[in-house]
Amino acid sequence: MTDPISDLLTRIRNAQIAKHASVDIPYSQVKAAIIKVLYEEGFVGAFKVVENEGRKSLQVSLRYAVGQEPMISEIHRNSRPGRRSYVGYRRMKPVRSGMGMSVLSTPKGILTDVQARENKIGGELLFTIW
Repeated sequence: MTDPISDLLTRIRNAQIAKHASVDIPYSQVKAAIIKVLYEEGFVGAFKVVENEGRKSLQVSLRYAVGQEPMISEIHRNSRPGRRSYVGYRRMKPVRSGMGMSVLSTPKGILTDVQARENKIGGELLFTIW
């Protein structure tokens, strides 16, 4: 797999389109940090690390709004393995007038755009979500 973050986002997107209650994702520390940020911001439900046959995976419950509409409308991957995208904290703008967020990989870990602006730190712009 050349882009595990895109795989994570695609699994979540596809599971929500299929109206699944939860989705299993192969475990890594970066993926766990991304899921933790999405959980804290209310885009996904609870998550836990599950070990099955010696392999760890993240079991993420998905959230839906009234009428079974997914909480995530769109996800756009900004930085890819072949084209990295870096942004300073001064150039970050709110996503969808604050209704969405950007997720960055910074020296202080995986942060949202709001947290990065508060800490005055830039980093690699992984994806935007709303």
